Amino acid sequence: MILDFKRGEDYIEVLCGATNKKYGDYVGRLKINNEGQYFITCECCPECPLVSVTLEAFEKHALREGSGRWKRNIWVHCEDEDKVPLWKTPLIKYYLHQANVANRKDSAMRKQNFHRDEFLRCTRCGKERRFHLQSRPDIKNYHDALKHKCWICSLWPYQKITCDDDEERSSLKASRGCSRSSTCQGCSTCYYEGCIKCCFEDCNCQECRDFMLYAKP
Repeated sequence: MILDFKRGEDYIEVLCGATNKKYGDYVGRLKINNEGQYFITCECCPECPLVSVTLEAFEKHALREGSGRWKRNIWVHCEDEDKVPLWKTPLIKYYLHQANVANRKDSAMRKQNFHRDEFLRCTRCGKERRFHLQSRPDIKNYHDALKHKCWICSLWPYQKITCDDDEERSSLKASRGCSRSSTCQGCSTCYYEGCIKCCFEDCNCQECRDFMLYAKP
C-alpha cells in the first residue's frame, strides 16, 4: 500500500516527508530497523547534511518545531491516498518508544558542541577561579583571561572578588558541568580543542590563527 517501499535484511525503508506551509514539502527516506528505531535521511536538496536523524530532528528541520507531533506532521505516500500521516499507517506498529528515546539522547549528545567549566589560577594568590563556558561570550572571557600573563582574582568577570575571597571547595571543583558524568575530567562530550565556538577572528593567538586559516568550512 505504501509507495517507494523497500525491504532490507534487517530494516524497511519508505519515502516520507513533512510539509511547511511557507516553503513546501521536505522529502526524505524513513528507515525502520528490526530494533524499532526510526531514522530519516533528508533529501530536500543534494547538499542537505541530515543523514540518519531522529523524527524530531527532521520535524525541526522542516520548520515544524514546537509542536512535537511527528506522528501527524510526517507523512508517507500510499497507493490510494497522498500524504498519509504516520499514525494512520501500519508503520507505526513498529515504533518502540524506549529504543527511540535512547536514539534521541545519543543524537543530541553527538550534535551538542558542549564545553565543560574550566579553572584559572590567580598569579597573585594562587587560588583557582571557575569559568563557565556555556556561551560564546563566556568562552571569550576565559580565552582573554587565559592569554593574560598576570591574571588576578579581581579580573574575574562574574562578580567583584579579591584574593581574600575563599577558593571553591575541592568537592565542588570535581563537578565541571559535563552532561555525561558529573565528575568527568575531560571526554569527547565536554572537551573540544579548537572549534568555531571557541576560536575568534579578532584574536592573534596561535590557536585561533591556525583554526581560521586551516579549519575546514
